[in-house]
Amino acid sequence: MQKGRIIWSVSLLTLFVCLLPLSVKIFGTGCFATKVNLFDEKQIDKAYQSFDAFENENDEAESSAVNRESGAVVIEATTKRVLYSSNKDVKLFPASTTKVLTALTVLNNVSDIDAEIEIPSVAVGVEGSSIYLKNGDKRTIRELLYGLMLRSGNDAAVALAVTTSGSVEDFVLKMNETAKLLGAENSNFKNPHGLHDDEHYTTACDLALITAAAFKNDTFKQIVGTKSIKFDDRYYQNKNKMLWNYDGANGVKTGYTKASGRCLVSSALRDDMQLICVVLNHYGMWEDSKAYMEKAFKEYKMRPLFELENETVNVLKGKSDSVKVYADNLLYPMKDGETFDVQIKKNDLSAPFKENTKCGTVNVYDGNHLIFSSKLYTICGVERKSIFDRK
Repeated sequence: MQKGRIIWSVSLLTLFVCLLPLSVKIFGTGCFATKVNLFDEKQIDKAYQSFDAFENENDEAESSAVNRESGAVVIEATTKRVLYSSNKDVKLFPASTTKVLTALTVLNNVSDIDAEIEIPSVAVGVEGSSIYLKNGDKRTIRELLYGLMLRSGNDAAVALAVTTSGSVEDFVLKMNETAKLLGAENSNFKNPHGLHDDEHYTTACDLALITAAAFKNDTFKQIVGTKSIKFDDRYYQNKNKMLWNYDGANGVKTGYTKASGRCLVSSALRDDMQLICVVLNHYGMWEDSKAYMEKAFKEYKMRPLFELENETVNVLKGKSDSVKVYADNLLYPMKDGETFDVQIKKNDLSAPFKENTKCGTVNVYDGNHLIFSSKLYTICGVERKSIFDRK
């Protein structure tokens, strides 16, 4: 009898030891701990969703990225002017920040994102962050985009890729084509989710350019600026802490693998200046991103590049000897007292002519670099002088 009790106790202890790693992995520790029935599939799925961010993107003990380079950049989104940088052109692994390009590629190639699609089998069980898609599930492309950008679903990335291009391989071709068209010359993408591949890389600058292009799409901006959203019985909360604790924050995406280190693409809008910040392999990604953007907001303000208030062109044989001109201008991030080389070329006009007649050009240079060019136009027309107007 005593021997039987000992055998039974040893068996229970063995079972407990076997299940302990699973319990820690799924249910967390300390303030992350929760009680879940190990044999209830729904509770396990729910627990995985609750602690997905803890497992995949907050493992600080393994993300120190020692002895590897980091990259960072802050740009103003409309002009793409670099306001801060450190190793901005160094090739690095982007992890899930890849999904900025994934979402943009989908939005550029899908006409109806409210269309409902059936989840392909290849998207089920993709490793890493997940929204737990099941084979044959019906979801809209819109919901998958939210699952991609808020919850970082790798399964959503694959489902979107296959839906958009027929296969992951063909979709990746579109991703790279899109990146190159946007000026991301130092990047190469091998998948739509950012799971590690030695040939899957980008730079802080390239990723900022891609994000600036994505911000021109209103749907993209709406998605990445959403804190939480519900689709039927499914709830998605954004992993991007910046939306809660940085003034003006309005996007965009977190990322982490052991190879990439901690990565973050963030954005903020203040006083009509839209900043995009990219940090790759930054252990203190939240604090660093805040510091870099705060510095840019303090040092730069959006100002017109030039003034044409008193500029005129000469008029020959007209009832007026001159006429005022105007040109399209550009709001540009500038420091206090900063000036650029503004070169105005004007052409004399012979009357008669109508308003909005082209009469020259304005070119603005930062050193030898042309940063803006615009045509000059007349603000009004001028009639030809008649014999009765001549003295």
